[in-house]
Amino acid sequence: MTEHKIDAVSGASETERIEEAQVDHWPGPKGMIPVTSGQADDANVHNRYYLDSLLVEMRVIDSVEPDLTTTILGKNYASPLMPAALSHLNKVLPDKSRKPMQEKARAACNLSLLNWIGMESNEEYGEIVAEGGDTVRIIKPFADHQKILDEIKYAEKHHAVAVGIDIDHVAGKDGKYDVVDGIPLGSITMADLKKYAESTDLPFIAKGVLSVSDALKARQAGCKAIVVSHHHGRVPFGIPPLSVLQSIKKSLTGSGMQIFVDGSLMSGYDAYKALALGADAVLIGRGILSELLKDGEKAVEAKLQKMNEQLAELMMYTGVKDTKSFDPSVLHKEN
Repeated sequence: MTEHKIDAVSGASETERIEEAQVDHWPGPKGMIPVTSGQADDANVHNRYYLDSLLVEMRVIDSVEPDLTTTILGKNYASPLMPAALSHLNKVLPDKSRKPMQEKARAACNLSLLNWIGMESNEEYGEIVAEGGDTVRIIKPFADHQKILDEIKYAEKHHAVAVGIDIDHVAGKDGKYDVVDGIPLGSITMADLKKYAESTDLPFIAKGVLSVSDALKARQAGCKAIVVSHHHGRVPFGIPPLSVLQSIKKSLTGSGMQIFVDGSLMSGYDAYKALALGADAVLIGRGILSELLKDGEKAVEAKLQKMNEQLAELMMYTGVKDTKSFDPSVLHKEN
């Protein structure tokens, strides 16, 4: 699996390999995006290997140009691709006149996509969403529960489409609750999740589900959606999100919950595989990260447009006419 190591560690685009000397610094200051070992404990390596092992059969007779429009959380968007819940990117570039988080928001707005925003202060979040377009706000599991509730209310006032919490950001590397930017994080019980979901009229999302067990608890707590994810490989030896996606989808049958997926989906072909296996939409983070940090808004738009083209290409090859018509039986796992 060594051929996958660079993509797993750096998250480089397929069209732009990052030289080995740059990997240690990718994509910004130390700690901006955790860089795991590239060895057996690195969930990103296993994820890349799993994605590449899924092969596609052709079903081209009667195939037509596909319609990519997608309904996400009750609203219509141009594509099932969603710029992921990145955080802190306004702090990483030497050129402080640039604001990558705002650039990403504008790119999503220009393409009629749903944008996600990760850990930002209320003030910074407000500045980002002022660029326009629909957003989902994802909040860290702060030990101070009132801070979570305050950020939920702030998202409501700033017209978020939905709000959610990183349930997978509880553990730190020392086996204690994690600390991010000096802010202590804490546990997330099912009672906590229920309280947060009931505190808002917005759809509430549990991000970081990697088991049927957590999917069922999110359902019981009142979440309207989940993100199947290992959060760029936070969990050592974590299983690939797509490997558990069908079991999770089956467990949520009849719930009305939407299922989103992330996990270093670097191309429209990767996105297709997630959608074929049951995702309602996918989050694209590392797949646009190098473009965003290097060249900004227009580069992100170009990358996402290319990914849409790749997605449409595979949909045409497999007879999928729209985003409600995916069929998992088209995929075959290479031994």
